[in-house]
Amino acid sequence: MPNINLSVMITENRNSASENIDCASTLEILQIINNEDKKVAIAVEKQLTNIAKAVDAISHALLNRGRLIYLGAGTSGRLGILDASECPPTYGTAPEQVVGLIAGGHPAIFKAVENAEDSPELAVNDLKNINFSEQDILVGIAASGRTPYVIGGMQYAKSLGATVISLCCNANAPMINLANIAITPIVGAEVVTGSSRMKAGTAQKLVLNMLTTASMIKIGKVYGNLMVDVEATNAKLVERQISIVMQATDCSRQTAITTLNQCNQHCKTAILMILAGLTAQQAKTTLEQNNGFIRTALEQHIK
Repeated sequence: MPNINLSVMITENRNSASENIDCASTLEILQIINNEDKKVAIAVEKQLTNIAKAVDAISHALLNRGRLIYLGAGTSGRLGILDASECPPTYGTAPEQVVGLIAGGHPAIFKAVENAEDSPELAVNDLKNINFSEQDILVGIAASGRTPYVIGGMQYAKSLGATVISLCCNANAPMINLANIAITPIVGAEVVTGSSRMKAGTAQKLVLNMLTTASMIKIGKVYGNLMVDVEATNAKLVERQISIVMQATDCSRQTAITTLNQCNQHCKTAILMILAGLTAQQAKTTLEQNNGFIRTALEQHIK
């Protein structure tokens, strides 16, 4: 086994605020955890400039037929899969447009796969299996910043000329030097020593939320603050579509339902139909001509 020096990783240090947490009352335990969690958003705030660079790169790739690929192990890998899996129902993306890969594959989503994260070659194989190319963006996720699986994938992506982003929680981590853009929220030592699913995991979740949400906004998936590409895959989302059309156009509920029925339940098309007085086909064509951006489609129609 390789000799890993945990002392240089702040995520592995002992936290003085929780040294006697096993002697605390239930409420005191929760107060300690909550006080530490308050530090996470501040750490992420310090990385906004780098997050913005990442969003610009991701949105450019998505607009040019590239993909966003998350690569991680353990908690980090699961967080990437979670974020990727939410994109199709929320923003109507194709399942292959945002993809999460985890060391050990599908079984590792539910249970740790022994030694999977220690194999750089496994990451290369996983990326080859999805035909990763220079058009794609790779986000390597690892709290420690040293996970061999993630580093192997980052090295492979970089060798192809793809943009590589790192997301880790330790300064001077090996992943940072491999990245074109490094996002490094330093959240400090965990309440339970080394339990990076806690503050580090929370920081990673916040950053991943930002990466996909801001990117989807920039590629036209949001109008105002409405998710206008939401897919109606259950009763709640059917109702959400109706509400979105009503809020975007100030129309009646019945008008929203009727218009959605006329355009195969596509929010963007329904909104443009109502605001611009177009037929379903006219609205669809206008949206296609404007890369799905409702505002530019409206401007074209007004002109």
